[in-house]
This record gives sequence, structure tokens and C-alpha cells, in this order.
Amino acid sequence: MCELLGYSADDTRDIARWLTPFRLRGGQTGDNPDGWGVAAWGESGVDIVKSPEPGFSSADFARLAATLHTKLLIAHVRKARHPPVPGMLNTHPFNHTCCNRSWVFAHNGLVPEVIEWRSADAPWKPLGETDSEHAFCHLLTAIADSYGDPADPAWLGRLAEFAEGTAALGKFNFLLSDGTVLIAYGHDRLHYLDASDGPGHRVVIATEALTSEAWKPFAPGELRVYRDGVLLARRIAGEADAQLTEP
Repeated sequence: MCELLGYSADDTRDIARWLTPFRLRGGQTGDNPDGWGVAAWGESGVDIVKSPEPGFSSADFARLAATLHTKLLIAHVRKARHPPVPGMLNTHPFNHTCCNRSWVFAHNGLVPEVIEWRSADAPWKPLGETDSEHAFCHLLTAIADSYGDPADPAWLGRLAEFAEGTAALGKFNFLLSDGTVLIAYGHDRLHYLDASDGPGHRVVIATEALTSEAWKPFAPGELRVYRDGVLLARRIAGEADAQLTEP
């Protein structure tokens, strides 16, 4: 049912250690053969490369996994469920502009009921047919008038409420970024790895552990916000307030 990979660090680094095994999850070591996509941020902003083909056999993905250096990344391999066919417009990650920022989103799970929420006057409309992109557009609508400081408890509460409400419809694990922070929501299937070394900070987030390192599972309904590899805030479903951390 698709898999996610997220990465946040305080400087630009090679990430082949995790991106290479993740690529193989796209049809070889995982049943996700219906597309792959990578969004990576650099000095000029975000660059999104994707294709509706198996990631494990893609020469482009293999080359990217071996050579990419970045400090912020969202990647996805797809198991087509809604709709159940591959297609470029249905391949994650998705990208829309909100609050004067370019947002990127990728989802693991199944929440087809969100498609029924569509409105003719909605400010964001999906380009493809997936329930995932519909959920992304609804998410932007939910946070548009409250986004500012990504660690602001009020904004985090708004985001968490949307995530929890959507997760109640099915399965809703996602990664979201505006190019500054990496936001991860683990409804029922997400792990994180503190990969910091020496003075540097970096964190890796994935649906399933990709290496033999000490990965830890998200708590059910846990929302985490990272900037430059450092945890800024976290909130768990059912808790009244977000827990803020010192940078």
C-alpha cells in the first residue's frame, strides 16, 4: 500500500545509504511496482522527479539514488489502489502552492472518502485522480489561514486535527514539506531513525526500516515536525497540546 521516505539534515549530504534500499521497495523487496517519485530541495528550491514505472528497475531512479546529495527529501514508491492503475498524474509526491510557499506531499494508506469532500470553489484542486492528492488539497485548505511558525501549537493542533479526522476514514500516513520543515504523520505505519553523527543532525523517516540501524516506530497518531534534522515539535493523537522541543 505504497511506502514513504523522508529525510531532514542540517547540511547537504549523500543519502544513498537509505535511498538505494528504498528504491528496491518499488517492486523488488516490496509490492509497490506502480510508480516512484523523489522531491529533493537544493539552493534553487525543490526538484521533483517521478515516473509511473517500478522503482527497482528504473535506471533514472538508480542513478538518482547513487548520486543525490540533499538536506531535505520526500520520496515515494506506489502500489496503485485508488485509482488502481499507474499514471504520471497519479504518481507521488504531489506539489501545490499555499501561503506563498511550495508544498510537497506524499501519502501511504487509503482514504477514498475524501474525494466526496470536493467543492467547486475549493482553492486547491487535484491534477490527478488519487485519494492522496484530494487529501493533500483538503489539508492545505485546513491550514491555509493559520500557517506561520511551523512549531506554533495552534497551527500544529489544526494540522493534527485534520490528520486524525482523515485517518479515521481508513489509513493516512504522510510526509509534508514547504522546503523548510519536514512534517511526518504516522497513523499506523511509520518509523524514524536518528542518523546524527558528530556535530551534525539528520533524521530519516520511512514506512519500514530500511537498514539494520536502530529505527523506532511512531506512536499511533503521532505528528512530528523537523527542521535541519532537529525535532521541533511532536503531538500524539488524543493529547491536548503539542510537545515543543528546543532547537
